[in-house]
Amino acid sequence: MRGREKRCIFAYLNYDIPKNRKEIINLLITGLKRLEYRGYDSAGIAVDSANGNDINIIKKSGKVEALEQKILNDEEKLNFNAVVRLHVGIAHTRWATHGVPSEINSHPQRSDVQNLFCVVHNGIITNYKEVKAFLIRKGYIFESETDTEVIVKLAHHIYQQQITLCFREIIEQVVQQLEGAFALCFKSRIYPGECVATRRGSPLLVGIKTNTRLATDHVPVFYSKDHRRGNEFSIFSRYDTSEIEPLENKEIEYFFASDASAVIEHTNQVIFLEDDDVAAVKDGLLSIHRLKRSLDDSHAREITTLKMEIQQIMKGNFDSFMQKEIFEQPESVVNTMRGRVNFETGSIILGGIKDYIPEIRRCRRLMLIGCGTSYHSAIATRQLLEELTELPVMVELASDFLDRKTPVFRDDVCFFISQSGETADTLLALRYCKQHGALIVGITNTVGSSICRESHCGVHINAGPEIGVASTKAYTSQFISLVMFALVMSEDRISLLSRRSEIMEGLKILPECIRRVLKIDDTVQAIAQDLYQKKSLLIMGRGYNYATCMEGALKVKELTYLHSEGIMSGELKHGPLALIDKAMPIIMIVTRDPVYNKCMNALQQVTAREGRPIVVCEEGDTETKNIAWKTIEVPRIVDCLQGILTVIPMQLLSYHIAVLRGCNVDCPRNLAKSVTVE
Repeated sequence: MRGREKRCIFAYLNYDIPKNRKEIINLLITGLKRLEYRGYDSAGIAVDSANGNDINIIKKSGKVEALEQKILNDEEKLNFNAVVRLHVGIAHTRWATHGVPSEINSHPQRSDVQNLFCVVHNGIITNYKEVKAFLIRKGYIFESETDTEVIVKLAHHIYQQQITLCFREIIEQVVQQLEGAFALCFKSRIYPGECVATRRGSPLLVGIKTNTRLATDHVPVFYSKDHRRGNEFSIFSRYDTSEIEPLENKEIEYFFASDASAVIEHTNQVIFLEDDDVAAVKDGLLSIHRLKRSLDDSHAREITTLKMEIQQIMKGNFDSFMQKEIFEQPESVVNTMRGRVNFETGSIILGGIKDYIPEIRRCRRLMLIGCGTSYHSAIATRQLLEELTELPVMVELASDFLDRKTPVFRDDVCFFISQSGETADTLLALRYCKQHGALIVGITNTVGSSICRESHCGVHINAGPEIGVASTKAYTSQFISLVMFALVMSEDRISLLSRRSEIMEGLKILPECIRRVLKIDDTVQAIAQDLYQKKSLLIMGRGYNYATCMEGALKVKELTYLHSEGIMSGELKHGPLALIDKAMPIIMIVTRDPVYNKCMNALQQVTAREGRPIVVCEEGDTETKNIAWKTIEVPRIVDCLQGILTVIPMQLLSYHIAVLRGCNVDCPRNLAKSVTVE
């Protein structure tokens, strides 16, 4: 079954820290707002009732603000002023995958009318029909159309069958019956003050906040043979897995979230859970469990200190996150190169793959695998990688790669490119290649992500948090990361010294060139006025700019809902020329690179058919300007980096068209930031 991650989890537990109920609810609502950029159509929370004997579930279709207003209307019922020292609250934003957007289909989902168990869920359960049929035979009546409801009703069924089980053990039995990708967070009336969370294929982290310094930077992992009473772990004491004594007076707060952006304003101490981890908090103590041990399991989960700041995930003076991220690119490309590129010596050090370079140089071929924008970054750099490494380079869409069961060999090197590091198709392709003995290199923007952890080595692109669903600065940082890799691979080639020097000079001036491109925003906005009422848009180019055509067309589709197509100029006479007339909007990318004359030939063919092309060209290129209907001029730079400068007008154009069409540029319909199921 194919679907997308349409849901986001946020949960909060305070232990021995007094909070009034209004503070707790505001904290849950704020957590959901930090995750709004992922896209959603409804939201909900579950908190203890005023008397503490029940669970209040409040859900609402639409935006988080609508949920917030509904909660305010129930202020008296929720008893905002009551203070609690121990409380678990869970919250969720949903984008419909099973069942239409509605309050009944929103999360949290409950086990029964008494709300004995509640769950929030990110992902898709692929065997939910079989589980649902089993539960119906057992007498369960379903309220919603969601796959999520089977999870919480299954927990209720297992509890009734084995009431001696603890909360964590019930959830462990539940997840053994589930297939698909999920992150889950549970709350229960039967186990007040306890929270259990688990993941498989969908991201989930635990944030930890305390007034005292943590005495350790790791939390041990327990396996089924360790499942004995009293094996919870206190992060306040040096741990010994054979003898763990809980400490008294542990004032602590825990945050469970799909994304670090929801917890960073509260704490920078987080644990990234791995697939099939079950994290449980009981009596203020966190424990992490697994049912069985595998050969590559680590015995502990590291407590990571995040470097992100809350200001980085806020819009600042911009109208949207996407606009902010487009204009951050002069800084983000510098961050990608910082500490790696030495312009004085002409050397590059990629610490994450440094030890593997000799092995990579001996490989049979390079395989670059990704989806969407990440795939386009591979296309953009393939030609340079072939030139500088003198190795065959394959570029693959992860889904197609898996469908074909592509042959992979032990002397292949496979690059897996993903902004989130959680893209399901890319992750499955990674595991496929790993099973076949290939060397795995991860190119991601997210520390602690699944691809990051499961790769042998990798490059962190350091683009900073990217909140807008449509990727912009991550694309240019992925581009730079792969260019740096190509330069590292060629540093011992005397015949390539001149070429390397030319590219290094291009990297040096790149941030300033990007600033100059961003100054033409008004020009691009004026062109958007001519295009936003059109029904289709063709974008053409070839060579180093072919990837720009594909990425530009993708941005237009994502943001504006216009039909758009990236076309290789060399294919113009093989079909697409039939589309050309004076009414068809056309953008052509023509820069003075090795295929300039061929691109000019395509431009002349278009104008000869009464086409009115908008041409992205280099500053001062009067020959091209004389033929074009309108032009967007970018600075000249080395050919292999020109794609970074030509893609930025495409990002700006798609942004302005989307605004003019009244579209939500940060949360395009039907899309989400991380595609974490197939």
